[in-house]
Amino acid sequence: MRYALDVQYRGKFYAGSQIQFENGREIKEPTIQGELERALSTLIIGGKNSAENNKTRQIKTIFSGRTDKGVNALGQVVHFDTDKEIVASSFIYHINEILPEDISVSNLRIVGDSFHAQKSATARYYRYELINRRYKQAFDGDILRVKYELDVSRMQTALNFLLGEHDFSSFKSSGTLNPSKVCILTRAEVEKQGDRVFIHFVGNRFLYNMVRTIVGTLLEIEGHRLLAEHMKEVLEAHDRRKAGQTVSPYGLTLVRVEYSC
Repeated sequence: MRYALDVQYRGKFYAGSQIQFENGREIKEPTIQGELERALSTLIIGGKNSAENNKTRQIKTIFSGRTDKGVNALGQVVHFDTDKEIVASSFIYHINEILPEDISVSNLRIVGDSFHAQKSATARYYRYELINRRYKQAFDGDILRVKYELDVSRMQTALNFLLGEHDFSSFKSSGTLNPSKVCILTRAEVEKQGDRVFIHFVGNRFLYNMVRTIVGTLLEIEGHRLLAEHMKEVLEAHDRRKAGQTVSPYGLTLVRVEYSC
């Protein structure tokens, strides 16, 4: 049977969501996938020794998409296969007792064999949060703080140029094996609540570091008081050198993954 999980995590202390490899060998840094597979193997395959002795992790997981070091998730979707029947209520309780404090499972459901957490997804919703305040405060944490006043209206005008289907290669960092550069953005919206700024993105897919580079370009427009049309120029250039810096991953959250069924 195939099961799907809704997973939440704080990414600060993990080397991203996916297990990392170098020269064909697994890099021994903690990842969300590694912790989740160990917990699943312990709970489903049975017994403490299986998790301690099995370095390959008997239960394999597929994530809806990769998130980098420091990126959080409220609604990451993961699927896995097992011959064992699972009772959702007791499973969720017990796996959360096994997982580290900064990873949790909020839901489990049976899905069809054709369901694929990544390939079946129709949309992904990311949110970037930053602080717009001159002075720091004790509980700001790792979230990016912008000291100069942000013009939310100009930021929104700039974001509007990104809506629709485009080649987003200007906002793509190197490091992805996927040659496709075309994405469809259905939402690109900024809002300010007090000294917090939230930038919302919904699209069918996202390139490597795409959201963080778009935010960096927005801040370049604001910091240099450029016209909002600068975003359009960057988009149409298809040249990463034209875009702004890739901002900190802290404050970026995968909020939700959507499926047609």
